[in-house]
Amino acid sequence: MHHKIPRPTAALLLVLPILQGTPQRDDGQWTMPGHDYAATRYSGLSQITTANAPRLRAVWSFSTGVLGGHEGQPLVVGSTMYVVTPFPNVLYAFDLTREGYPLKWKYRPDVNPSSVGIACCDAINRGAVYAGGKIIYNLLDGHTVAVDAVDGRELWKTQIADIGQGETTPMAPFVAGNRVIVGPSGGEFGIYGWVKGLDLATGKILWTAHNMGPDSLMLARPGRGRYVGDPNIGMTTWSGDSWRRGGAPVWGWISYDPQLDLIYFGTGNPGPYNTEQRPGENKWTNSVLARRPGDGSLFWAYQFTPHDSWDFDSNAEMILADLVVGGRLRKVLVHFDKNGFAYTLDRATGELLVAEPFANVTWAKGVNRTSGLPIVDTTKITGASRGNVTGICPSLEGGKSPASPASYSPRTGYFYTATNNLCMNFEAAPVTRIAGTPYIGATTPYYIGPGGNGGAFIAWDAARGRKVWEIKEKFPVWSGSVATAGGVVFYGTLDGWFKAADARTGRQLWKFKVGSGVVGAPITFRGPDGKQYVAIYAGIGGDWFLLSGDVRSDDPADVRPPADFAAELGRHTSQGGIVWIFGL
Repeated sequence: MHHKIPRPTAALLLVLPILQGTPQRDDGQWTMPGHDYAATRYSGLSQITTANAPRLRAVWSFSTGVLGGHEGQPLVVGSTMYVVTPFPNVLYAFDLTREGYPLKWKYRPDVNPSSVGIACCDAINRGAVYAGGKIIYNLLDGHTVAVDAVDGRELWKTQIADIGQGETTPMAPFVAGNRVIVGPSGGEFGIYGWVKGLDLATGKILWTAHNMGPDSLMLARPGRGRYVGDPNIGMTTWSGDSWRRGGAPVWGWISYDPQLDLIYFGTGNPGPYNTEQRPGENKWTNSVLARRPGDGSLFWAYQFTPHDSWDFDSNAEMILADLVVGGRLRKVLVHFDKNGFAYTLDRATGELLVAEPFANVTWAKGVNRTSGLPIVDTTKITGASRGNVTGICPSLEGGKSPASPASYSPRTGYFYTATNNLCMNFEAAPVTRIAGTPYIGATTPYYIGPGGNGGAFIAWDAARGRKVWEIKEKFPVWSGSVATAGGVVFYGTLDGWFKAADARTGRQLWKFKVGSGVVGAPITFRGPDGKQYVAIYAGIGGDWFLLSGDVRSDDPADVRPPADFAAELGRHTSQGGIVWIFGL
């Protein structure tokens, strides 16, 4: 069921796509996680339309041989599709020119199995990137590898992270110029968060920038670029040396503006969850950072949730677009945060332009546009001395999961995202850090929010901070999305449906049961036959491997009860690992 939200300013919206420029012709490939530097996940392909989408059919499927959370997305480069599995991170190359799309080759990396026990939330992988004739991706155990795209030879392998400290590396690398940008997971293990720039040709680590600590380690200098933080603010907004184990992982998505020569990425939660062990704003956790890809220097930073009380990581994508905001054409960055607010910032300066809730929010009454700070409801602040704090929305799964990347259509001017309708109670407790073990200190049961639906898929007007339409779903929605020039947007559900909707109205056009819950992101591409296809992974996992109950039948000892708020999810899905391709 979908709901259209009235819009009194439709006339101006109609001219926005014109003002934003006509999208360039699409080459039919999908060579990086977000399709383009701007992370729009928008394709200019238009053979699949709102008129013919109901006739979509499955044309190919393949089992990856791995049962687990299949996050991320395939790549299509020329006439080859590349697929990375969850641990043990096998890379497949499929020949799209031959019947049945047979394997060209399979790359089996040497990956340390002990990393599975260190990974916070299932042994997932968020995909690869293509650049310079190489397929580049991260292994769970803290290595980045580059593989020859033609023959599958390993070209280089670099250790970037330390699993002994609780660092794992499921994120998708990003390439800007001749730099490969990578970061770790481990916010729940009290890591000292960082981002690194590797040489594309050799894999050599060229720079490391930490996300908190002294300016020298953050590669920050107040007054350089638009960075206006106080000297060593990455230390002074923490108590003592708590910044050394303060989290701020970089496990989400990265975007790049070549004209400004800036990469943009979000940082995760501070550690531990018990706020009383880390007084202060805890910069730069829960933030967006703009850095120079060449040397990693910090250009500007903005913190979405200072002194995070609720595990509201900011690792979700930063989508770049040119929008008319307040009557002016602005170069913007749009971000749907776990904290339930959607932000529109000037990407050249970091100035906050719009911040409005896209999900049910109780922890804050709004965001002060002048100061950029949330207006926090102090009754929702957590900490060991506060006992059990109830009625916090969204839950720590977020108003949207950062693992569920949104898309943007310059033709409609709308952004499309999965959302969760979950709330939580939160009881913090003191905790001591032991390297390589969880550093959390909280009990956080969830429940379904107002309305009774677990989530929704929505269209968002980021210039005004308004929901345009929504499709309500019984369970939280955890998939990415893709928007197309044919006016169709695609997404998947936890109970195993892959769906197409009209990008302007939210009207459902088509759906197909893919055999396991969808936590990956769809792509679309032009095949060697000149036809448009859509691809998606089926394979429930991530947090949902922990929450869905009895979804793993290959281990007789693993029969767990489901979470109360998703008691029926296991009736609709089991673990899986399938690549699907659909066409007309």
